[in-house]
Amino acid sequence: MTDRKAQLAENLARVEERIVSACAAAGRGREEVTLIVVTKTYPASDVRILHELGVRHVAENRDQDAAPKAAECADLSLTWHFVGQLQTNKVRSVASYADVVQSVDRARLVTALSAAAVREGRELGCLIQVALDAESGERGDRGGVAPDGIEELAAVVDAAPGLRLGGLMTVAPLAGPYAGRQRAAFDRLMEFSSRLRGNHPAANMVSAGMSADLEDAVAAGATHVRVGTAVLGVRPGLG
Repeated sequence: MTDRKAQLAENLARVEERIVSACAAAGRGREEVTLIVVTKTYPASDVRILHELGVRHVAENRDQDAAPKAAECADLSLTWHFVGQLQTNKVRSVASYADVVQSVDRARLVTALSAAAVREGRELGCLIQVALDAESGERGDRGGVAPDGIEELAAVVDAAPGLRLGGLMTVAPLAGPYAGRQRAAFDRLMEFSSRLRGNHPAANMVSAGMSADLEDAVAAGATHVRVGTAVLGVRPGLG
């Protein structure tokens, strides 16, 4: 086993222990929570090692990094999640490799994703990103639609060819009433998810929680956690 593989295996085992413990504390089955490893800034070689270690869900937040990495790993059975703020000029590329876009936050983006998915002959899962720090009609500092815009945007996604409404995603806000209150933020997201499922029963995915707060997300009821640093290590400084 290479040094890097041993390091990643050890880190994955630690994260797995945390998820198992969090599920037990919440009275949930381990199978209810899917680990997504966020591989941004790390090379395709790490993705290959992660696949060897059993990881099947990976995430990226920049198309210019994700597209070549996904192409290099096209032979692997992986589900690729796009989690970053997405500009419409990158949609065609993202639609060629992403299985799930977790950062849908405006109707114009839905229109572009739909056209690209149809062109590629693919179905894209879409999560509506909820900004818990956004006022009505605004987007959050880290992307996302204000809570009162969820249902309207969900209807747009649901009606769009080539797209499948999967559920909701959030990033714990750095400002506003939920800043520093991750559990409260994730509990609020679960309330929105419950309402959404009233009209869209299949939209049952809830993506929340990262390396520092995955336990809060599991306790609240998240179905997917997005973990980068705790698996891959502290990211190298960018340019």
